[in-house]
Amino acid sequence: MAEDQPAHRHGLAAPDGIPLPQRYWAILTIALGLTLAVLDGAIANVALPTIARDLDASPASSIWVVNAYQLAVTISLLPLASLGDIYGYRRVYQYGLIVFTVSSLGCAMSDSLTTLTVARVIQGFGAAGIMSVNGALVRFIYPRRWLGRGVGLNATIGSIASAVGPTVAAGILSVAPWPWLFAVNVPIGALAIPIAFRALPRTRRSGARFDASSAIWSALTFGVLVSAISGLGHGESASLAGAELCFAMVFGFVLVTRQLSQHSPMLPVDLLRIPLFALSVVTSICSFIGQSMALVALPFLFENTLGFGQVETGLLLTPWPLAVAVIAPFTGRLSDRYPAGLLGGCGLAVMATGLALLSMLPAHPTAFDIVWRLLICGIGFGFFNTPNNRAILTSAPPLRAGAASGMQATSRLLGQSMGAALVALMFGLFPESGTREALIVAACTTAGSAVISFVRLTQPNRAGRSQA
Repeated sequence: MAEDQPAHRHGLAAPDGIPLPQRYWAILTIALGLTLAVLDGAIANVALPTIARDLDASPASSIWVVNAYQLAVTISLLPLASLGDIYGYRRVYQYGLIVFTVSSLGCAMSDSLTTLTVARVIQGFGAAGIMSVNGALVRFIYPRRWLGRGVGLNATIGSIASAVGPTVAAGILSVAPWPWLFAVNVPIGALAIPIAFRALPRTRRSGARFDASSAIWSALTFGVLVSAISGLGHGESASLAGAELCFAMVFGFVLVTRQLSQHSPMLPVDLLRIPLFALSVVTSICSFIGQSMALVALPFLFENTLGFGQVETGLLLTPWPLAVAVIAPFTGRLSDRYPAGLLGGCGLAVMATGLALLSMLPAHPTAFDIVWRLLICGIGFGFFNTPNNRAILTSAPPLRAGAASGMQATSRLLGQSMGAALVALMFGLFPESGTREALIVAACTTAGSAVISFVRLTQPNRAGRSQA
């Protein structure tokens, strides 16, 4: 049988990474796909006023250009991760790239808000195909002793793409109309697709069957949940958001009940029974709540309170993601030697300190006063993010790497959405000084996640040691 034969004779990933130079090409296609998915999520916000004007749409309606993409990613992450476990992570990633590239062309050719929104939905499904199995592929591309470096490289690429997104968008819009924001994806995707078919490793499949009913319940649960959370962040009435949360709880109960009896559940309740995996997921959600609260609240502080312009605000926010990008490769190497609980806990404690210092900015701060505080936050988050992602991936058995990767992406998305909603709540409760209160809550949430991270030091990585 194939399982008893050497991996290379069947094109399968070797037990400890894939050989050179194939590994370099696989790393390249992973980097290109991640850049596309992250960059596209970051640039659309900048173009919304221009898109609304050119397509004769209201500002409120144009928000769907962003929301449609986010919602499509949200509802499809776990189902696509499950497909990766069943049919191979390589295949899901390849088709995700194809869908993303073709739909980007559709976005560029759209002549109405409706067609653009539909194209963005399809693009979101393609992005979810890329992001849902990205981490799982990294686990099989790199030798285990270098896995932290691989995760760190991904964190670096994601941070740089996120940091330069608004700048790239502004640069394109200064010389070309908004469709070019999406058209630039096409040549990059066209380059990445053939490399993906040649270089990405084949991995063993779980042998399970795809559960379409669970996919529907998962989509309903997370779609309605994120819709409710985002609605609070955009000023939706509390009664409507509350009703959506109630529906999400009902859908979630049905989903969890269904998953408990399954061998390879789509919502990885089996993995959540592993203490290290569960604690790492919770730490991820809490940390992204803190980060999101800060990055949503700070522009209001800079522009409305301190009087900085939009360009200045963008430049002032850049040190955070750049610090993450610089520190991530270093922490990736450390995560191959030291436990995630220690690195993540120390990093989150540093980040919480930076957030607390931001909340105590003087009334008339200089740019230096702001930048060094943001650098502290970025360094702290960089020390946490890479080791935590590595812990999520390696604490799951290899055949469940797709589910772990999907849960990693889902926890990030939930944290970011909850953080934005909490900022809106702070603005409602404290109209005069909501930004500072938001930063205080962000610091407290991050400090709490640091405590959770340190708790992981008491949990052995049984799955990672025995099966990874």
